[in-house]
Parts: sequence; C-alpha cells; structure tokens
Amino acid sequence: MTDSQANKDNTPAKAIKKPKTSQNRRKSRELVLKAIYRGMMNAGEIKQIASDAKEDPDYLKTDEAYFKQLLTGVTEHVEKLDQEIAMFIDRKINELSPVEHAILRISSYELFFDVSIPYRVAINEGVELAKLYGGVDGHKYINGVLDKLAAVARPMEFRK
Repeated sequence: MTDSQANKDNTPAKAIKKPKTSQNRRKSRELVLKAIYRGMMNAGEIKQIASDAKEDPDYLKTDEAYFKQLLTGVTEHVEKLDQEIAMFIDRKINELSPVEHAILRISSYELFFDVSIPYRVAINEGVELAKLYGGVDGHKYINGVLDKLAAVARPMEFRK
C-alpha cells in the first residue's frame, strides 16, 4: 500500500501521525519510574516488574527500546548511581522520598551513561517527573541535585 492509498478506515496513510520520540521517551521515563519505585518498595525481580509494566495502558505510547535500555541501565548501575547521588544530597540516601530517589536514579543514569541525551534534557525530564509524581517543591530539590550531578557527569558539556 502506498501513502496515497487509504487505510481500511478510509483514512489516508499520511494522516496517521506517529508520536514524537520525545513524547515516547517521556512515557518511557514515567513507566521506568513506576517500575523502579515498585522494585524499591517490593524488592521484586526486575524481569517480572518489566513484564508487568507492559500491562500499563501507557506502555503502547512508550519508546519500547528506550524503556528497556533505561530500566536495564538503572538496574545494572544502581550502586554507582546511588554513590554519585549521595555526594550531593543533604541527608542519607535512605531518607530520600522513594519517588524522588527513583527520579534521581533515572536522571543520573542518563547523565552518566547516555551521552546521547543532552544534560539539560536529562535535568528537565527529571524535574518534570518530580512535578508529576513527587512531593510539593520536590522538583526544586531534584533540579538542584541534578544540576550538581551534571557538573560532575558532563564537565565539558556543562561548562558551555
């Protein structure tokens, strides 16, 4: 079928819009946040948690490859991420809100291990997650910590 041909519902093929990658990645981050939070609260096995995430109605809106990469990456590097986060927080890491802790893990992973994501995007996405899921003014705390982490994770990019 060509672009000029109609689909079964007589909608021209060009009229069907694929969601933007950034929107897909944002949904991916949201589902990874839920999965990491669930793992922190229930100490479940990550394979089961990832499998369960596919049941979420928003899963179809995600960038599936990025969801898997992010969830796997955070899980594999959780100790390093927590060490880096601990250097820039004002309390013990186990005293962080679990939601904010999970957000910091996700954004820290992007800062340290995924240079394809500009550092400003990693910070912004963490702040947006905190606005949606975190406590009152939690996004300000997340922003401050991620700003400090970015200076360490991406010194050359950060200085520009």
